[in-house]
Amino acid sequence: MSKISQFHLAFPVTDLDQARRFYGGVLGCPEGRCSDVYVDFDFFGHQIVAHIAPPPPPPPDSCFDGHAVPVPHFGLNLDYTSWQQLADRLKQNAIGFVEEPHARLVGKQGEHFTMFLLDPFGNALEFKAFKDHAEQFLGGFQPSVTSE
Repeated sequence: MSKISQFHLAFPVTDLDQARRFYGGVLGCPEGRCSDVYVDFDFFGHQIVAHIAPPPPPPPDSCFDGHAVPVPHFGLNLDYTSWQQLADRLKQNAIGFVEEPHARLVGKQGEHFTMFLLDPFGNALEFKAFKDHAEQFLGGFQPSVTSE
């Protein structure tokens, strides 16, 4: 698969000022283009766009490494220092976590630090930091291969 340097994600919000306070103020994402129905944010070098839309239904949970995780969700793989700084900033802003910052798959291939939270509109976000970034697509469930 070819490498893409940035992703773009549009997601629903019900209040642009509240989106600015959370994504701009709490997460520290600089604001880009905007209108009366959307606002762009620089999401750690990627483009996310908050659009005025009806609120999404609450995300159902899936299970991974013994933890319930909301699906769908979006987020980023960060380096550990940036991940820890973001976790600290979220705690300082009294942001509640769906899943508190912690290590997952400890001692296994794909070991990483993770945290889940909901934005003020119910959109689920996950931020990760892999112990070894080369393992981000490795580890976890490996389907068995059978020949016919």
